Amino acid sequence: MNIKQLAEKIGNNSWFAPGHRLCAGCNAGIIAKFVLNFAQFKGYKVITVLATGCLEVATTIFPYTSWKTAYMHNAFENAAATASGIGAALKSLKKKGLLKEDYKIVVFGGDGGTYDIGLQSLSGALERKHEFVYICYDNEAYMNTGIQRSSATPMLASTTTTPSGKVSKGKQQPRKDLIAIAAAHDVYAAQTSVSHLQDFWKKLEKAFNDQPAVLNVLSPCTRGWYFPPDQGIKIAKLAVETNYWPLYEVDHGRWILNYEPKQRKPIIEWLKTQGRFKHLLQPTQENEKLIAQLQEMVDKRFEYIKKLARATSE
Repeated sequence: MNIKQLAEKIGNNSWFAPGHRLCAGCNAGIIAKFVLNFAQFKGYKVITVLATGCLEVATTIFPYTSWKTAYMHNAFENAAATASGIGAALKSLKKKGLLKEDYKIVVFGGDGGTYDIGLQSLSGALERKHEFVYICYDNEAYMNTGIQRSSATPMLASTTTTPSGKVSKGKQQPRKDLIAIAAAHDVYAAQTSVSHLQDFWKKLEKAFNDQPAVLNVLSPCTRGWYFPPDQGIKIAKLAVETNYWPLYEVDHGRWILNYEPKQRKPIIEWLKTQGRFKHLLQPTQENEKLIAQLQEMVDKRFEYIKKLARATSE
């Protein structure tokens, strides 16, 4: 990816228009704009499908919209099903000679609409091999409706439905492994971050040429994670440097680790950047054990990915 060439070609004519009402410091808008800029730069024609969530609510307030592509809003649960129907309709129109152009279908969903409510329709569409690129902007909770926990919320994070206090230390369950679930359908699935655009670009190139495909993109949320609006990219990068958010891909069963920090930073450095973990930062023996438990989980997960990458490299 050449940023200068991208800027020269797209300029101020991005298919994702400014003036939306996403929070200051929200990374979901950056993700959407980057994906559409990629498609525009490559010369693709795009139909955008968007599940209910922060990105939808803040960019389509009637009578305004930020989407300059053909666009369809969906309920939480059926974005992938809608994309399947659009793809079938396009094939039918081309077969009848009523459509000549080729279109790429791009689906956006948050973790609530992907990990949880929309997982069934996503799994069905992947199993049937409908052609679309699914982008999950993962902000690790139901941010649009009040910062409730999702299955993408990390263990021990405080949310409005898993509050930290005398009874509990936040969410008690580990986060769901979305990429492993998607990869089980024998498709291209990858994890990337808004902080690593070169990696993001390369994975978009693969995804657009090998559909269906699923990309899970870390999208720090200033409101739900409780950090200053200008710190999102820094926190996303730190998630990668601590191995909390590994950059890897699964290419039809072949696991590939794209990046390994030369000096892995401890998970406590990432926790300290976010108010949702502030209950763990008080110097007590219990908190020390909990942080050590989180560190062990992160280390085991990273080693697991490395092991699979070695095992499937040939």
